Amino acid sequence: MSSVPSPGLAHLLSHAERRLGLRMAAVLAEEECTVEQWRVLSIIADGKGHPMTEIADQALMPAPSLTKLVDRMVADNLVHRRPDRADRRRVLLHLTARGRTRHQRAAHRLLTDQTRLLDAIDDHGDLVRLLARLTAALDQKPAEAPTEASAEKILPVS
Repeated sequence: MSSVPSPGLAHLLSHAERRLGLRMAAVLAEEECTVEQWRVLSIIADGKGHPMTEIADQALMPAPSLTKLVDRMVADNLVHRRPDRADRRRVLLHLTARGRTRHQRAAHRLLTDQTRLLDAIDDHGDLVRLLARLTAALDQKPAEAPTEASAEKILPVS
């Protein structure tokens, strides 16, 4: 009997991220919202106004793609652009009333779905803590990457 190697960490996380993204897309579609729109709405929901470069970085989108998306969101009356009072050369993105409503409704649906999902996992608190520790370890520079011994502290071998 040949042994099949278990999938690596990157594969497992990529697979989980893809499935979670598809699940989010299905939930958001009920509010006529895409995952990309959701990311933008969530970033600017604090009401402070954010420049496009910051939004592109946080939404994980190239600037040209974000510009096209924001143009569509402006046309749908979800967001509006306003010059920055501190620097008139910069444009800040804000929610419209319609955008705020869509964000609130979508946030409620996502929270409900994610609560159900986490409730289906017995020790989801452990999962959240583990992912937070993994993220912190990944934020280290590659030259400072954890050794095999320290990696076992982050991801204990069963």
